[in-house]
Amino acid sequence: MPVDGFASSGELTNAASAKRLWFDLEVASVLLDTTVLIDLLRGRPEAARRLRTLRIAGDAPYVCAVNVEETVRGLRPRELAPARALFAGLRIAPLGAAEGWQAGEWRREFARRGRTLSQADCLVAAAALALGGRLATGNPRDFPMRDVTVEHWPVGA
Repeated sequence: MPVDGFASSGELTNAASAKRLWFDLEVASVLLDTTVLIDLLRGRPEAARRLRTLRIAGDAPYVCAVNVEETVRGLRPRELAPARALFAGLRIAPLGAAEGWQAGEWRREFARRGRTLSQADCLVAAAALALGGRLATGNPRDFPMRDVTVEHWPVGA
C-alpha cells in the first residue's frame, strides 16, 4: 500500500542508492553528529584536526536539521556567533520522506529485537545513509545500523 507516494521500502532504498551514487561521483561525504559539532564549537583540538583532515582529503562535511537543532538547543550565549559561522561552512543534508521512512524502518526493526533507538539518531543516520553512509560521532553505540559506516571521534578529544 503506497505511503506518501512510495510503494515499498525497496523503492526508497533504490532511490537512496541512486542519490548515494550521485554523491559518490561528486565527493566523499561525511555527516558530523552533534557530539562532533559541540567539540568543534568548544575548540577541542582533535575535532578540529579531524575536520581539517577531511577537507584536505576532499571529503565534504555535512550536518542535518536534527544536528543543527540539537546543537542550538545547548548553546552557551558566547557560542551563538561561532555556531552560525560553523554551520555556514558546512553543507546541509536533506531530510525528506525517504530518510523519514528509513528512520522508521530502523526504529521498528530494532524495537522488535528489544532495542529502542531514538528518533533523532535514526534521522541522523538516515541523512548520513543518503549521503553515502558515513557518520562521524562521539557516540558510536547510538548508531548500530549496518548500512551506516560510523567513524568514532571520541568526545572531548
